[in-house]
Amino acid sequence: MDTTNGQSFADLLEESYAEPVRYEPGKKVIVPVIRIGREWTFLNLSGKSEGYFATSEIRDAEGNLAVQEGDNVSVYFLSATKDGMKFTTKLGAGAEAQAHLEQAHHAGIPIEGVVGKEVKGGYEVKIAGSIRSFCPFSQAGLQRVESEEFVGRQIQFKIIEYKEAGRNIIVSHRAIQEEELQEKIEALRDTLEEGAIVQGTVTSLQKFGAFVRIDEGIEGLLPISEICWGRVEDINERLSVGQRVEVQILKLDWEQQRFSFSLKNAQPDPWKNVAEKYPEGSVQKGKVVRLLTFGAFVSLEEGVDGLLHISTMAEGRKISHPKEAVELGQELEVKIDKINLEEKRISLSPTKNLCPHLKGKKMEAQEREDTSGKDYDSYKKEKKAQATGSLGTLGDLLKAKLRS
Repeated sequence: MDTTNGQSFADLLEESYAEPVRYEPGKKVIVPVIRIGREWTFLNLSGKSEGYFATSEIRDAEGNLAVQEGDNVSVYFLSATKDGMKFTTKLGAGAEAQAHLEQAHHAGIPIEGVVGKEVKGGYEVKIAGSIRSFCPFSQAGLQRVESEEFVGRQIQFKIIEYKEAGRNIIVSHRAIQEEELQEKIEALRDTLEEGAIVQGTVTSLQKFGAFVRIDEGIEGLLPISEICWGRVEDINERLSVGQRVEVQILKLDWEQQRFSFSLKNAQPDPWKNVAEKYPEGSVQKGKVVRLLTFGAFVSLEEGVDGLLHISTMAEGRKISHPKEAVELGQELEVKIDKINLEEKRISLSPTKNLCPHLKGKKMEAQEREDTSGKDYDSYKKEKKAQATGSLGTLGDLLKAKLRS
C-alpha cells in the first residue's frame, strides 16, 4: 500500500474530502502540536485547517519549552487569518490582547497580569500590558494569600467581570487555580483508591482534626480520631503545620470533593498482639487516663485501654464515683479479666482494694452486677454521635480552615 509520511493513500483521500473546521471566537479545544518553530507553534486540526499560536506562550523565563511536538495542548480560538486559524493558550500583553479582553471574559480565556499595589478590598492588576483591573482579596487564591507573597507577581487570571467598555474589569486568580485543581482531580480519579497509603503535608490544625495535602495534589481532612490509636488531648502536641505525614486514604468523594485520611491506619495496630501480650488472668501495670461515672479507663499502652468498672473498686462496697478510688494519671496494677478482640475491649479488675478506708456492709450480689458491657456500649454510642456532629458540613470545614 502506498504511503506518504506514514499516511496511506486512503487516509490522504479521506482528508481531501474533509470539510474545514470552524470555531467560534473563544472556543476551547485540545489538539496535538505538529511543529514548534522559533516564532509560531503549529497545531493539527481536523479537516483542511491548520492552527497556530505564538511559541513564546510555551517558553519559560529560561527559554525552555513546556510542550513538545506530539503533545496535546489546550488552546482558545481567536480568529481566522490568511495564514490559518490563530489560537492562544493565554492572552499576554499588547494591542492584540487588549482587543480580545471582552472576548476573553465571555470565553474564559486566561490572561497574563502583573499584580500591583494593594488597594481597598484587593489588588490592582495590570492586564494586557497597561489595562487596569481589580482582583478582590477573595479571588487571589484558593487559600488566603499574604500581600507580600502576591504583589509584584506575574501570573494568570480570568476576567470575571467586564463593564463600561473595559473601564471596569474584575479578575480572578482563584478561578485559574480552581480549574487547575479540577483537571488534577479528574486525572486522579483513575489512579487514587481508598485504602492506599500516600505521603502528604499538614496544612492546617483545627480542634476537630487537621487538613492534609497529599503529594498527588488534593487536600482532605484527617479527623482527630484518626491521628493515633490512643486518645488525643491536644492536637498541637501530635502534629504541626508543615509536618510530613504518611496517611491512608479513608474516603474519596469525588462528586462533593470531600476527602479524608487516617494517620493511625498507616501505623501498626496495637490490638494485633493484645491477646499474646496481655493474656487473661495476667497482672499488668497501667495508667488511669479517663474517669467516667461507671468506671475508669486504664491505658496499658498507647491505643490499648481497659475498663476498670466502678463495681470492682471497693471490694463490693458502694461508691458513687470512681474519683473516690482513683485519680487521673495514677499508676495501677490491674488484672486482665477478659479480652474481646472483635470489640477491642478489655475488662480489668484491681489487684487490691482501692478504697480501704470504706467501712460498712458490702453490696448484695444483685447490686454488684457487672454492667460494664452495657455502660461501655452507651459510652461508645455517645462518643460516636459527638464525633459525627463535630465534623459539620463542608462549608463549616472550609470556614474553619480560612480562619486559621
